[in-house]
Amino acid sequence: MADVDITYDAVANAAYIHLTRAGEHPQSARVYPCDPIEVNGMINLDFDAGGVLIGIEVLDARSKLPRHVLDAARRLDTGDV
Repeated sequence: MADVDITYDAVANAAYIHLTRAGEHPQSARVYPCDPIEVNGMINLDFDAGGVLIGIEVLDARSKLPRHVLDAARRLDTGDV
């Protein structure tokens, strides 16, 4: 099973799911915003220059992600990076 690096900022209420190897955070070349009315939230898909999905940003994360995912995430708002 692949490791997934998740960061969370409670102040911004935003989470980021890194889909790259540990320690690698390549620059996003293209962002595909998903703003589905049905789920009342904003999710951004980040792609690298080759078109590979490298990360998922979830805004309003407390209402979109399970509590255990946010509890396990590295916290950006507390310096737990």
